[in-house]
Amino acid sequence: MAARNRQIDLFENRGRGGKRSGAGRPRGPGHHRNWVRLRATLSKNVPVHVTLRVVKEVGGLRRRRAYQAIRRALKTSFVRPDFRVVHVSIQREHIHLICEADSERALGRGMQGLQISAARHLNAAVALDRGKAERRRGTVFPERYHVEPLTSPRQVRHAIAYVLNNWRRHREDLAGFAQSRAAIDPYASGVLFDGWKRKGPFIPPEGYLPLQVAYPQTWLLTVGWRRHGPIDPREVPGPMAAA
Repeated sequence: MAARNRQIDLFENRGRGGKRSGAGRPRGPGHHRNWVRLRATLSKNVPVHVTLRVVKEVGGLRRRRAYQAIRRALKTSFVRPDFRVVHVSIQREHIHLICEADSERALGRGMQGLQISAARHLNAAVALDRGKAERRRGTVFPERYHVEPLTSPRQVRHAIAYVLNNWRRHREDLAGFAQSRAAIDPYASGVLFDGWKRKGPFIPPEGYLPLQVAYPQTWLLTVGWRRHGPIDPREVPGPMAAA
């Protein structure tokens, strides 16, 4: 996984006492927490739910050029045999991923490559949308990603439903194109998902290309979650919960 930032104190107190509660520079309103969190040691047999947030300056992600930017960035994961993005959904200010990785290091390297590519393509998309000649420069992902290991079939099924139907949680299914024509989120990889209870109509917009994801290899993502039944595309997911 991506390592936690660890500041080295060059003036470490070697006498009595130690770190004092509340010591150091106070945190202002613009402070961002370090959002990398891994609740268990990662195993190659345990998929993870990853959440990435973007800064407001990038704008909403549910627009054509942003979608294309993230789609291009996903291709970077295909060159790594030890890291796979299996499911993905794009919301206005964040991205949900379900990934497989052989180790914490593989997850960290895979996510690093994905974020670098996504930031580059999103900055280019922002410039095009705003009619700028030069690519936008600046932060795209203000915090590191949040990681939730998925350790049981029930938890994996809940995570898949949460990610692929997340647009319903945010009521994006009630807006515009989606409201009248799509039962499945066009900004998610569910278009190619084979675990729907009933797929329903999906009439893509002109020139639409689905998000490219890898086929899962872990037992939990191929067989295990199916023990709890297929997923209804009309299902509105609740909060993520432990197994």
